Amino acid sequence: MVRWFDPLILARTGVRSVISATIGKQADRRLLDALAAPKVEPSDFSVDAAGNPRQELWLDYVSDLGDGWDSTYAVAHTVARPSLTVQDETGKTYDTHGGELLVFGGDAVYPDASVKEYEERTIQPWASAMRGQRPRPHLFAIPGNHDWYDGLVSFIRLFCQERALGGWTTHQRRSYFAVKLPHGWWLIGTDMQLESDLDDPQVQYFQEVAKLMNKDDRVILCLAEPAWLRAQVRTPAIRLHQENNLDFLQHQVLGKKVSVFLAGDLHHYRRHANDAGQQKIIAGGGGAFLHPTHAPRKQRPLPEGFTARKCFPSATESRRLCWHNLAFLKHNPRFGMLTGLLYMLLAWALSTNIGASTAPKALSLVVSTALGSPGVVIIALLIILGLIGFADARFGRLRPVVGVLHGLVHLLAVFLIAWGVSYLVGPVLDLPFRSLQRDLVSAALIFLGGLVVGPTLMGLYLLISLNVFSAHANEAFGSLSIPDWKNFVRMRIDKNGRLWLFPIGIRRVPRSWKPGSTVREPEWVPDPADKRATPPALIEPPIIV
Repeated sequence: MVRWFDPLILARTGVRSVISATIGKQADRRLLDALAAPKVEPSDFSVDAAGNPRQELWLDYVSDLGDGWDSTYAVAHTVARPSLTVQDETGKTYDTHGGELLVFGGDAVYPDASVKEYEERTIQPWASAMRGQRPRPHLFAIPGNHDWYDGLVSFIRLFCQERALGGWTTHQRRSYFAVKLPHGWWLIGTDMQLESDLDDPQVQYFQEVAKLMNKDDRVILCLAEPAWLRAQVRTPAIRLHQENNLDFLQHQVLGKKVSVFLAGDLHHYRRHANDAGQQKIIAGGGGAFLHPTHAPRKQRPLPEGFTARKCFPSATESRRLCWHNLAFLKHNPRFGMLTGLLYMLLAWALSTNIGASTAPKALSLVVSTALGSPGVVIIALLIILGLIGFADARFGRLRPVVGVLHGLVHLLAVFLIAWGVSYLVGPVLDLPFRSLQRDLVSAALIFLGGLVVGPTLMGLYLLISLNVFSAHANEAFGSLSIPDWKNFVRMRIDKNGRLWLFPIGIRRVPRSWKPGSTVREPEWVPDPADKRATPPALIEPPIIV
């Protein structure tokens, strides 16, 4: 799994994010793709190869994949099976079949987009899982924000050039698509880009597609992120922009035909529905780290009577998992190296003999020494300013206060560690002040103190922020890199034109694999010795539209 608090990954992803935001504003790749493929030609899967109307069709929706091997491969291995019998909470079983269509719902790779990352984290796991299983599914994909980190170059190369790779066959020519399905159903995939914006060629594309729809046709709409839930945590301006985009597409372009909304971006399963039978489903469990389901704690009412129906994991389980942040160092050892280095540099720059002093006198001496040292003041200010910037926008007007308090806690920790080390190397070990031996021992001990205390304080901060204030949802669970609680949605259009939605979850993915024994098996299969792994099961009974 990607270790999001690894300083090198943080730096690399930050740079990629800035570059992609600049590219997205100045050079929108979607405009070029629209010029390269001007025709509006939806893929037609409403008929078979002989031109006869299909009576039924199976398809799979997987989003937010391409992270760790165990999580990504576990989902791919499950999707690749020709048939799958799953059980719901009541014990009732259902026979399902691998989808002829496969939909990637955004963020097909982490931490950033490149041909190398796609190959290692997405294509190889899926190709290994598909080997010897069933005919290649027809793949359609939409990009998420991580797919945009290289300006969409790698995504277009892999998914929009009608290639056969990774165990699938691609058809689309743009980063969005339209597919005609049996019995008047349509599958629509959008590309909202980093600015959460619908470009004009995309609007024109879907307007032309809408002209091909009959009055009673219905739409499954795939979005890169759930605007209806993201609106709970975004600023009013961004929230209004996203809601306007979705409302415009749904009502003005497609003509109120959307029966099912599918989205990823949040790495869990959550379903909202209204009394009219419309479904809004988040299924971002294709391989990326788990996101919490217990935030935001207080939600604005969703429009059109949508209410929460199911989430996986439960809010109670999600809140319990957040406590693992107390072992932050275990999950993010390289972050500990960073805090150990910062603590050591800050304490070493002071270089005061406070070992024999009482706490008030030692603190007074440290403060007076620090104020007389511009370097120490600059380092302290940079730490505080950095933590103000890190504080979640959900704190609102208290964000600067939270950042300052967080920074002061770390500075207090540096003081207490330095005071304890000074006492140890002075009165206890009796090492001469400003001697090389004392300096080296002090530096090593302060580094070790920062290695343990810094990450622990960060974990405590994230725990309190999420479980008390519903803030830092992304950071508090990104720090844990949890590979479990995976999910995808298997769909079936039956001969009567009904759409069946099978939300399939994997509570704990296998951690051990062994080579497949025959050519009819995937390249790797779960090792039976891994007794803690759980089989795929229905998250809730099938939803019928």
